[in-house]
Amino acid sequence: MRRYFGTDGVRGEAGKPPLTPEFVLRLGQAAGAYFRREAERPVVLLAKDTRESSDLLEAALAAGLLSQGVRVEHLGVLPTPGVAHLTRRLGATAGAMISASHNPYQDNGIKFFGPTGEKLPDEAEEAIEALLEEAHPTRGIGTVGDFREAERMYLDFLLAHAPDLTGLKVGLDLAHGATYRVGPKLFQKAGAEVMAFFNTPDGRNINKGCGSTHPEALSRFVVELGLDLGVAFDGDGDRALFVDRKGRLFHGDHVLYLAALAFGEKGVVGTVMSNMGLEVALRQKGIAFHRAAVGDRYVLEMLKEKGLHLGGEPSGHVIFRRHHTTGDGLFTALMVLKALKAMGGDLADWYEALPLYPQVLRNVKVADKAKVVGHPRLQEALTQVEARLLGKGRVNVRPSGTEPLVRVMVEAEEGAEGLAEELATLVRALDQG
Repeated sequence: MRRYFGTDGVRGEAGKPPLTPEFVLRLGQAAGAYFRREAERPVVLLAKDTRESSDLLEAALAAGLLSQGVRVEHLGVLPTPGVAHLTRRLGATAGAMISASHNPYQDNGIKFFGPTGEKLPDEAEEAIEALLEEAHPTRGIGTVGDFREAERMYLDFLLAHAPDLTGLKVGLDLAHGATYRVGPKLFQKAGAEVMAFFNTPDGRNINKGCGSTHPEALSRFVVELGLDLGVAFDGDGDRALFVDRKGRLFHGDHVLYLAALAFGEKGVVGTVMSNMGLEVALRQKGIAFHRAAVGDRYVLEMLKEKGLHLGGEPSGHVIFRRHHTTGDGLFTALMVLKALKAMGGDLADWYEALPLYPQVLRNVKVADKAKVVGHPRLQEALTQVEARLLGKGRVNVRPSGTEPLVRVMVEAEEGAEGLAEELATLVRALDQG
């Protein structure tokens, strides 16, 4: 049972337990001790997003790693998938990213990648947690490097997969986050006419009213400026959502449908949050659909288990396993544009090609996620709701892996709003009771 690591690393409010500098120093020592088991002279690539707390946590983590004799290469501000790619490309022992993804600036987090560029498996995170409980005297003096080629190498990787975007007018919502430099460079070098929005980070504005969790402003800009499409990234750049020329949100389910047809996939992996309409549409095309637990690490696990190459989540994490080891918002954008060239039409056409079931999501803030989700009254209510849906919809209630929330999702041809509110009200009552 992991105490600190959630579905996407260690996360919390910066400066408060567990994410204090003292804890992060210990985490660096424990991780360094673990990586010493994997390599005689371990090398860890370390990057961050634009939060004001990222410098502090970066310094604390680096100090812990250095005290175990680890070589630390600083990559600066870089999207999370850039760390994953470079860890594999450069043959590093591990990569580490300081970020809390789509969360507000007060939060931060740390996630690790192994030498293959994949997130550390659960058992590795459990081993690091076990080492946290031990004392780790200095085992050597590590050295520090400043790897100035990181952004260029990541950009070169992306450009190698980019279609010709000459004549395309695209709006980019950079969320004041880790893509704020590399995103516009990529699309400009690929030939697009770029309008960049929310690209002036000040340490506190990351994800604030912008990015993939708040695409409303981008939607308005695309329509008002007559752009062909818009792309919204999150704070660390591992996901992307799209806006078509009519201002409509083209999310991860739409991406999976378009990409599956364009690239001839025999099967696709979604999650328990993927819309039932996607499953029905893919099966009508003879494409198998599988559901994993929420989290791109679990999508990747199922892709490998099933021998498939395309998977993702409605939130915009999409994995193209032939080319990448993790969700990458910039790479996903390139693959969507490549798919459109192959299939014809634009985002608006493909938005209309996938009829989705009405889906309502409620995020309920709670003090004790485990108590609420495991409560017998909630389980009984879920059974009753499923019976009322008569097989013509789905319901899912789960704890967030990264925030103090219980997520209530109801999908139905009609009545989804009322059922979701009914369950959300029960969740609040159980939390307070």
